[in-house]
Amino acid sequence: MGIQSEVIASIVTTVAFLQISLVVNFVGIKAAADNTGYSREIKTVDVTTEILAAMNELEATFPPLQPAYFITKNSTVIMAQTGSIARIPCVVKNLGEATVSWIRRKDYHLLTVGLTSYTVDERYQPVHYQNSEDWTLQIRYVQKRDAGLYECQITSHPPSSIFVDFQVVEAEAQIEGSKEKYLKYGSVLHLVCTVLKSPEIPTYIFWYHNNQMVNYDSHRGFNVTLDLANKTSALYVPRTTNEHTGNYSCVPSNAHPDSTVVHILNGENPAAMQHGRGRGLSLFHCTSLWLLLICFLTTSILSGT
Repeated sequence: MGIQSEVIASIVTTVAFLQISLVVNFVGIKAAADNTGYSREIKTVDVTTEILAAMNELEATFPPLQPAYFITKNSTVIMAQTGSIARIPCVVKNLGEATVSWIRRKDYHLLTVGLTSYTVDERYQPVHYQNSEDWTLQIRYVQKRDAGLYECQITSHPPSSIFVDFQVVEAEAQIEGSKEKYLKYGSVLHLVCTVLKSPEIPTYIFWYHNNQMVNYDSHRGFNVTLDLANKTSALYVPRTTNEHTGNYSCVPSNAHPDSTVVHILNGENPAAMQHGRGRGLSLFHCTSLWLLLICFLTTSILSGT
């Protein structure tokens, strides 16, 4: 719109100049003819009409301006995990001289207008590159409280908006199976850990045995494999010994860790071990009741005497 207006204004100025020049020339020629006593025919050209026709042709080369509209769909869902950097997109076509603003809907707080920030929270920043149609709202160090609706608004007349649903998740690791595992001496230990609720691929997944990382301890029988694309890792011990008893933790780069306890049994049946534990507990309770009964009877007898 600005370029077209400048071109037309320049042409109008040129037309006015030509009109003045023609009038001056015509008057000068007529005066010279009157002084010499000769008369001659003076032909004038309607320059104004020709230039205006050229202007019409020039205007026809400019396509009619279209109103600004959004490429980003309304109700778009953007997911990020706590602690990460989130980028909420807003792509606008034919923005022209209008501006793009971001508003946090839960408190109607104006965050940005164009490339200017209007919040004291420095985690919120507008991101826009020259000749780009994307006006991104960037949130650093994402927190749970950042979740909610965000409005991207074009300050046209009338203004138009879309809403983006920003969801914040807390990723966590999960080791398959129960929290306690019982294995016979010499059997295979196989633990699988998966990172859940993470929109991002972890940069690493470490395994710890009793607070010592074992990803590279193959000499102790530990073998660790990684499948970062699927956010999984596996720990494998082909032949367990008493050394492999203890706590195992799966610690991804971008998620809460998970743990499990492994018991290596020397020839004892795990079920029998659990049953034995329960029987010992029952016997303890039984003994305690007998002691209480004996104390009660003894007290009663002494009181009667």
